[in-house]
Amino acid sequence: MNPSTDMAATPDALRAASKPNLDRGSGPRSRALFLVFIFGGLLFTGYSVFADIAESSTPMGSMLPYLLLGVALLIALGFEFVNGFHDTANAVATVIYTHSLPPHFAVVWSGVFNFLGVLVSSGTVAFGIISLLPVELILQVGSSAGFAMVFALLIAAIIWNLGTWWFGLPASSSHTLIGSIIGVGVANALMHGRDGTSGVDWAQATKVGYSLLLSPLVGFCCAAILLLVLRSLVKNRELYDEPKGETPPPWWIRGILILTCTGVSFAHGSNDGQKGMGLIMLILVGTVPLSYALNRAMPASEVTQFAAVAHVTQEALVKAAPMAPPAAPRDVLSDYIRSKNLTPEVLPALAALSGAIEEQVKQSDSLAKLPADSVANVRNDMYLASEAIRFIEKSEAVKLDDDTRTNLKAFKKELDAATKFIPLWVKVAVAIALGLGTMIGWKRIVVTVGEKIGKTHLTYAQGASAELVAMGTIGAADMFGLPVSTTHVLSSGVAGSMAANRSGLQMSTVRNLLMAWVLTLPAAIILSGSLYWLFVQIF
Repeated sequence: MNPSTDMAATPDALRAASKPNLDRGSGPRSRALFLVFIFGGLLFTGYSVFADIAESSTPMGSMLPYLLLGVALLIALGFEFVNGFHDTANAVATVIYTHSLPPHFAVVWSGVFNFLGVLVSSGTVAFGIISLLPVELILQVGSSAGFAMVFALLIAAIIWNLGTWWFGLPASSSHTLIGSIIGVGVANALMHGRDGTSGVDWAQATKVGYSLLLSPLVGFCCAAILLLVLRSLVKNRELYDEPKGETPPPWWIRGILILTCTGVSFAHGSNDGQKGMGLIMLILVGTVPLSYALNRAMPASEVTQFAAVAHVTQEALVKAAPMAPPAAPRDVLSDYIRSKNLTPEVLPALAALSGAIEEQVKQSDSLAKLPADSVANVRNDMYLASEAIRFIEKSEAVKLDDDTRTNLKAFKKELDAATKFIPLWVKVAVAIALGLGTMIGWKRIVVTVGEKIGKTHLTYAQGASAELVAMGTIGAADMFGLPVSTTHVLSSGVAGSMAANRSGLQMSTVRNLLMAWVLTLPAAIILSGSLYWLFVQIF
């Protein structure tokens, strides 16, 4: 026996022994509990949909709208399902490869906190995503073009996510969805004979783009800095060495790793789960507007306040722009939202629309009692007014006094409360899809993050640094209503910790990650734009 050969093989043998067993299955009790949980959630979702439709007295005419509703909901939940096993696998990679938690327990743990994160989400990210869509398609979401839009962007996002998952590439679901939305907007503009750049709210897209662009840089740099700070403050050498076999880390570092895994999972649910919610609400508004176009749960006292705020806002706008309202105020505001070109007619048009909204709401004691034939129009008027106010507040060209701006802000808050809401059953359905995806397709991405980014096994300190940065970054983005990529933040955090530890990076994997990051946006744009054109022809 050659001693030198044995000694050379020892590090590889130790590294192989340190790898977690990802093939160890869960027990029959866990599977049974999981199935009961899923069945209960689906039962609650189905009951809630039927109850909402019955309460709103929606006539059960043609079955086509309900068929479209079912297909669209399946596609939207399919996107969240793929998002679950594509993105959330990043959250469990560090606790699995540091042996802080057994693989299947970690996956179930992450799925549970994804579920909870979705349930407590605010909806800000959801409607921030929706505002990127072309205004004419949002106003006509129940039309064939509206369904073509929803189907195209969701199917394009699912196809790209599945492709990158198949090759084990941690690409971003957020990045993919934004690209799909831009693709639909550009295609819609070109198909109507306009410049392709007019089909997208580029100011909002730039804001979202910055968050997606900066989040991996923040992940890389902050994880590297955090690891260096940890090395200077904590001298326990065990934290910076590879795990020995399946020995778990010291109790306190293990607690930090489990806490950060929990935090990343929760933050991922509260941020990424909202992307599907916004699209599901569009689908519901398009198929059963009587039930979901307006917030039927708004109490009568708030409706009275709504009408009063609308009246005060109209008077303030008339005073600020004392000229006759245009003949078609809705068209004026639609053009303004699409082009951002502020004309003298915009403020009078907004004043006229505010007055029309007030009159329509005052005729009923609550939004739930609005006449069926006016619900869709009232919702569209509210959406136009809210979006117009959003752009007016940002515009430096609009000269308004402080009182008028305060009235506009209060009116927009009332409009958003009436139109931008998410029923509990939608959150439950998205949470189930996201959690289910987490628990099924996690292995490919986990292996990439745990084994293929750095040249050495992930250490305890590296895992803690990457997870802490990811948890903080995603949580902060959720507070500001910005979509960020869990995938980009965490995988770049692992790479940053490897670089800071001088462990070396596997450049082939880094190149693939960069390629996926660079190609995701153009690929999603081309794919969704092509599908939108195809679906418009079919529908």
